[in-house]
Amino acid sequence: MKKFCLICVVVLLAHACVFPIYASPTVSASSAVLIEADGGRVLLDVNAHTRMPMASTTKIMTALVALERTDLAQTVTVSEKAVGIEGSSVYLKAGEQLTMEQLLYALLLESANDAAAAIAVAVAGDIAAFSDMMNETAARIGLKETHFTNPHGLDDEAHYTTAYDLAILAKYALGNDAFKKIVSTYKTTIPLNGTEGTRVLVNHNKMLKTYDGAIGVKTGYTRHSGRCLVSAAERDGVTMIAVTLSAPDDWHDHTAMLDYGFSLYESVSLAEIGEYTCTLDCIGGDTAQITASNHAPVTAVLPKNRGPISVQVTANRPLCAPIAKGDVIGEILFCAGGEEIARVPLCADCDLKSPAEEKSITQKLKDFFTN
Repeated sequence: MKKFCLICVVVLLAHACVFPIYASPTVSASSAVLIEADGGRVLLDVNAHTRMPMASTTKIMTALVALERTDLAQTVTVSEKAVGIEGSSVYLKAGEQLTMEQLLYALLLESANDAAAAIAVAVAGDIAAFSDMMNETAARIGLKETHFTNPHGLDDEAHYTTAYDLAILAKYALGNDAFKKIVSTYKTTIPLNGTEGTRVLVNHNKMLKTYDGAIGVKTGYTRHSGRCLVSAAERDGVTMIAVTLSAPDDWHDHTAMLDYGFSLYESVSLAEIGEYTCTLDCIGGDTAQITASNHAPVTAVLPKNRGPISVQVTANRPLCAPIAKGDVIGEILFCAGGEEIARVPLCADCDLKSPAEEKSITQKLKDFFTN
């Protein structure tokens, strides 16, 4: 526990580390990006803002729109409009019934274009209306160089994105627990057209089997787009997201990119609960002082090569009664290299009552026992 008696204190912590500087990897991709997901920092950029076709990485947005607008348990009757779609398929039959969750597994593991169409029709009535929803969602989450015309990613000149936009989309989508669960699943089964048989779904993303900590996300390929891949991995509190578009050697690219990211960043515990405590003077209370501390732990993802971390503890002045336990009366600010890296509220550790409040309670007790 670190105790402070002053309103403002700056301390240099012994978190500074020195590591060798790693050279960024060379990739086969025409366009690529690597981001550290916690802060969104770009660690590698190869034409990351160039518009490119995205193939089946489209299905990240298809799944997201469905998850935000429907229920996983919803029963979907497969429309005739979703049958016989070109490309990857789980061979859905018109009139077949599956849950939205089952269709999403087919969409994201087997990259089924018929599942994409079935989802689109179920959610919006037709492909065009669903594409509008995709574009609305893209605008809402800040994708600036992305446009969708379909839910599956088959080639269309007006259907495009950038490596950077795909990384931001993946970061957002991974915040949805259901999405994260599905894309990190390697193998599952769903019903086969109402029979006793099953469809076995195997994730096309072999990073799940070959890369330690991999949690997704989506493969893609057409002759026009080339090989596309969005991958993500978690290690010791750090999440990296890599994207390559038109990458002949994408598996190797992503292994090298993710390794590079994890070599540069780590998750640092800045404070345990109650680690920073100070005693503050108060006005008009039943006591002259009150203690306050951080009631929540603080962690941050930081470069391994970094300078010392400074900590500034500030409190509101003047402090006047009444104050309830848990009230925010200040903050603790953590900085490194002159930039803010985290902040946490400074909260009262106990109640501070005013004399009038105490008298009122005493009087109420007297009234209770005398009546």
